[in-house]
Amino acid sequence: MRARAATVTATLLLATGAGPGTALAEGAAAPRRMPAFTGKGLVQVFNKLGARTKLDVQDIGGAHRTVLWPFNWKVCAQTPAAGAPLAGHIRVGIGVVKKTERCPKR
Repeated sequence: MRARAATVTATLLLATGAGPGTALAEGAAAPRRMPAFTGKGLVQVFNKLGARTKLDVQDIGGAHRTVLWPFNWKVCAQTPAAGAPLAGHIRVGIGVVKKTERCPKR
């Protein structure tokens, strides 16, 4: 029961936007933050986020190609932005182009 209370307290602190000066419940971990992927290879996204993260990868170069081999692609856009907290069931959007191409202007 004590572990469940710590989880509920940590969830409430995160939901209310508790800042760095607010003490977290005993044993509760700080929320994970979204890494900065823009300009890096798509493989790094898969390596850092893990298999449980819901990931939407799209070719934003205009050709609407299917991304089959991550080693050939680089990241041009991401949502949420770098540094944003990653909640338990958040969906991450990654916009990519081939490594030999330039990222489109936004």
